[in-house]
Amino acid sequence: MAHSLNPNDPQPLLIDTTGWLSPVVRCPSPNFNARPAGDAVSLLVIHNISLPPGQYGGGYIERFFCNQLPADDHPYFSSIAQLQVSAHCLIDRSGRITQFVSFDDRAWHAGASHFAGRDNCNDFSIGVELEGTDDQPYTSPQYVSLVRLTHLLLSRYPALTGERIAGHDAIAPGRKTDPGAAFDWSHYFALLAQPHR
Repeated sequence: MAHSLNPNDPQPLLIDTTGWLSPVVRCPSPNFNARPAGDAVSLLVIHNISLPPGQYGGGYIERFFCNQLPADDHPYFSSIAQLQVSAHCLIDRSGRITQFVSFDDRAWHAGASHFAGRDNCNDFSIGVELEGTDDQPYTSPQYVSLVRLTHLLLSRYPALTGERIAGHDAIAPGRKTDPGAAFDWSHYFALLAQPHR
């Protein structure tokens, strides 16, 4: 059953015992596996994505993360349709959250990566995609939803702290540029510091 999340809706976000959020849209992806034994979630990685590049809506991101991207719908798609990737969550331009992989599982979002002395960040991280590009401002509802989600993850996973939140560009420098200069880290952390319900 699918539920949309209005960022101004007072209904709280919850994570169930299997690592799934409610109430949000669920679109289970096959692109995950188990985390290595004993590896606790200790990193939040913020990404961006738009499909086709620079265009919003259309459902292509969801189809991409579920290995259902129609390669013939856009010239760019033929270069990525065979990839098997997925973040844990997507936050679209309206602030709606869609979850693809349980937070307790290892989503395939970071690729070759390094953080705080460790490689293979997928092993110990959660990946959240913002629908957007490196150079177009993100929306207020996206920040609201990201902050709500971040608070929940910080409460759920003790090894995850505010100092262990990074952009994809920070864990894969030279290879990735997202979430880009358009992501306002100061605004995000200021919102994160405010009291929350």
